[in-house]
Amino acid sequence: MEQFLDWIEIIEDIRQQMKVRHSLKDIVVIVLFATLANADNWEEVEDFAKNNENYLRRYIKLKNGIPSHDTIQRVMGMIRPEQLQQLQLKWQDLLNSNEGEKIKKIICIDGKTMCSNKRGDRKPNHIVSAWSREDGYCLGQKAVEEKSNEITAIPEVLDLIEIKGQVVTIDAMGTQTAIAEKIRRRHADYVLALKRNQGTLYEDVRLYLMEEEEKVQIRKAGNYYKTIEKAHGQIEIREY
Repeated sequence: MEQFLDWIEIIEDIRQQMKVRHSLKDIVVIVLFATLANADNWEEVEDFAKNNENYLRRYIKLKNGIPSHDTIQRVMGMIRPEQLQQLQLKWQDLLNSNEGEKIKKIICIDGKTMCSNKRGDRKPNHIVSAWSREDGYCLGQKAVEEKSNEITAIPEVLDLIEIKGQVVTIDAMGTQTAIAEKIRRRHADYVLALKRNQGTLYEDVRLYLMEEEEKVQIRKAGNYYKTIEKAHGQIEIREY
């Protein structure tokens, strides 16, 4: 990792150095780590950096704090494409090494209807794919007749690929107990989307998060809670 960070410093910075407040290395590392955390746009990159500033300072100095998303976008747009390509190759080499075993990759499973392939009365193909953001290619896929068949196709796609130690993300269609249990049995983590139309599960999670937030606020005020597991799976929370 140190070698990778050193290599970033040799990337040409064409900005007027007298006006520079945020180093090129800082910005590149922020973008890199935010991308690993599934940030999809420049605003999300900035939000990630603000929420993880202490962690980022283990690798970069951030002398002037977190740059704005406009600054991040502008600076990244100044880097020559061939240098970004070389950076991507070096990062991929790092992921493929023993050092890469410390980093969990994000495997995105999603279904897409293939446009412009409808023939006659047949519906267009719908493909469920597993995509690796870090590797940059599709790990496996399965064709289904329509979107509603994703629930049965997702477990089959999971059987096609290696997910141990990685993070699997799936949209609300795949938020099923059987799918979550399959991912756990394969020794992977998961991030599943949850929508209001999923009834009691959505409400249970909403109430749980509200209760957790209330406990955090109470802790900040000087009170603490102790969780005690009782018989028959009941949970009791006591203040002390």
